[in-house]
Amino acid sequence: MEENQDSSSVNSALAQQEPVKKKGLIREYAESIAIAILLALVIRTYLVQAFKIPSGSMEDTLAIGDHLLVSKFIYGTKIPFVDKRILTIRDPRQGDVIVFEYPEDPSKDFIKRIVGVPGDVVEGKEKKVFVNGKPYENPHEVHKEKDIIPKEMNPRDTFGPVTVPAGSYFVMGDNRDRSYDSRFWKFVRRDQIKGLAFIKYWSWDRDKLRPRFGNIGRLIK
Repeated sequence: MEENQDSSSVNSALAQQEPVKKKGLIREYAESIAIAILLALVIRTYLVQAFKIPSGSMEDTLAIGDHLLVSKFIYGTKIPFVDKRILTIRDPRQGDVIVFEYPEDPSKDFIKRIVGVPGDVVEGKEKKVFVNGKPYENPHEVHKEKDIIPKEMNPRDTFGPVTVPAGSYFVMGDNRDRSYDSRFWKFVRRDQIKGLAFIKYWSWDRDKLRPRFGNIGRLIK
């Protein structure tokens, strides 16, 4: 009789322990997932963000289907709800390839190269760009259309001169003839810049349906 009571007590204790273990396991998984989500949000908000190239405005530097990592901390960590940045490593400079909020629609991200920084005078003359009166030499620049559009019709080939205001930047796509950029809508404000594009971590050729292995891991210059 005593043996049966002991056995019944052991079984009862084990039955009580099982729900407790399950609750503990569920709580452990939930905490791990919550921490992972929090870390991902912190990394995406303050450190690094992924970006995919949707158009050909930066060809041949960046191709449609290139996936990039963007450094969000090099220009300083942006404090939420406040127009301030802290821990700035350096300011944006000429030649940087940046991701920014499209000035005419902040819900969209654009990527271009900085041509003019605050105080610079930028001018275009028949496809040639001048900064402060000197030719801007960009080895990544390409022209895929031979025709010259008059300034009166379109600022693509001839524009300015314009002076870049304080806290703003003049940007252009490397694919000069097929880029909608500062020639058309003027400047990018400092607070609209999200970060510096620095490496391609993946690239997919949608026409040939295969990866571009030569692009993967390549630094963006």
